[in-house]
Amino acid sequence: MGKEIKIAVIEDDENLRFLVVHRLQTEGYKVVEAADGQIAEELIMNEEPDIVLLDWMLPTKQGSEVCQNVRKLGFDNLIIMMTAKAQDIDKIDAYNFGVSDYVTKPFNMDVLVALIENKVKFFINNEKTEIYKFGNMEHHPNTHSLMRDGKKIELTILENRILLYFLKNANTVINRDELMMVVWGYNSDVNTRTLDMHIVRLRKKIESNPDRPHFMQTVRGVGYKFIIE
Repeated sequence: MGKEIKIAVIEDDENLRFLVVHRLQTEGYKVVEAADGQIAEELIMNEEPDIVLLDWMLPTKQGSEVCQNVRKLGFDNLIIMMTAKAQDIDKIDAYNFGVSDYVTKPFNMDVLVALIENKVKFFINNEKTEIYKFGNMEHHPNTHSLMRDGKKIELTILENRILLYFLKNANTVINRDELMMVVWGYNSDVNTRTLDMHIVRLRKKIESNPDRPHFMQTVRGVGYKFIIE
């Protein structure tokens, strides 16, 4: 299967980088590579790869700094962090840096390829530049961010999921159970107050007057409706 997909592999372990690059090339991807954080930053901005596989621990600049810097420069494509850091707090930090997904080392090469195939199928081929516009705002779900009057507003993982679902179902009443299923993947042990708390926080980021929302309106006794005129 021919793919016009470019992947940047940023890894200072020469053996691992060789294995990943070779496997991706075998799968038909175009691959560029770097072993240094500073060089990686320049490579990403110059080459504009569709996917970046980014090691956390790098010489000159850590992967977290590289990710933050290229996001600030406007790089909106997928960044997958590769690291031995496996604690939940590390994963949360990575997502806050602007990472799109997270792979824990050591990883199975087949699993990595499957992950990339998934991203290509559902994110890149379908919505290569996935941007949703409403009012004076733009939602960039791949980077968990919102642009409002030219200023970038960071979204949490859950806020990002909630807003994306609203935008894909604009002007439609969505009940709380449906929304909880989408956001958490299940609805057991999730209190509706928890959902409402996230809605309140999200309103503060998108509404001019959160107490009288224009976009994210409550439908009493049912759920919510995101209004786009």
